[in-house]
Amino acid sequence: MTNAGIVSRGLAALVDILVVVVTMGALYLALALTTLILNPASFRFPAPNLIFSTTVTLAVSVLYLTGCWTLSGRTVGTVLLGIRVVDRQANRLRIAVAALRAVTCVLFPVGLLWVAVDRQRRSAQDIVLGSRVVYDRPTPGAPVR
Repeated sequence: MTNAGIVSRGLAALVDILVVVVTMGALYLALALTTLILNPASFRFPAPNLIFSTTVTLAVSVLYLTGCWTLSGRTVGTVLLGIRVVDRQANRLRIAVAALRAVTCVLFPVGLLWVAVDRQRRSAQDIVLGSRVVYDRPTPGAPVR
């Protein structure tokens, strides 16, 4: 399996950011609808503060990445780009490793740029946690790993 490069990873990350933004929008609409249902007479759109919004966005991002990497090794972005996050033996990540990788990717995204200079196309997160991002286009009819 060949390690994925900076372009594939970057495009997948942009798609995943879009997924998180859409999720955040859906959560905001759910909050507004709940507020409307519970108190329709004095309804106003919620105005969450910056700290709350940032915390929820970081949490949604980490949960999204951790869940996807633990269950299949793929996020929406990696499915579209034909890449997968795996461990050194090309198996799915354990939940602890997936969670640590998610936290480091969200809080230290500049570490992902190391892919551009590393001969083996590894990010700082890959080097520290023993993960890999590989090209892995699914074959129609093949069993899911």
